Amino acid sequence: MKLDSNNHSVFSLHFHLILVIKYRRKVITAPISERLKEIFEYIQPNYNVTLQEWNHDRDHVHILMKTHPNTEISKFLNTYKSASSRLIKKEFPIIRKSLWKEYFWSRSYCLLTTGGVPIDVIKKYIEQQGMKG
Repeated sequence: MKLDSNNHSVFSLHFHLILVIKYRRKVITAPISERLKEIFEYIQPNYNVTLQEWNHDRDHVHILMKTHPNTEISKFLNTYKSASSRLIKKEFPIIRKSLWKEYFWSRSYCLLTTGGVPIDVIKKYIEQQGMKG
């Protein structure tokens, strides 16, 4: 496994993020998804986030991202959702027909850790600490 590092630590922090369109409206096309991805990539350096994978369906996006231990994920998500909502509605005015209020994204999201080791293995490892010799 490849680990990232900074001055005082090594780490591997990956998250699977799912962002949903308000009211589950089916407004995401390939050009809209590509623009949403560009906005993500523009904002990510300010928060120590790196996009690993991006894909979409008509009413949500799936994002695999890598972060640092000091990443404030909630601040990053708020910034991204706010900026992307504003820009997408401005650049793709057709969206306003499906989303008549100021919101583009749903307030909720799904954020999952994606560690390389199953939780049971980590639990067993922790349970066995201090047992040898």
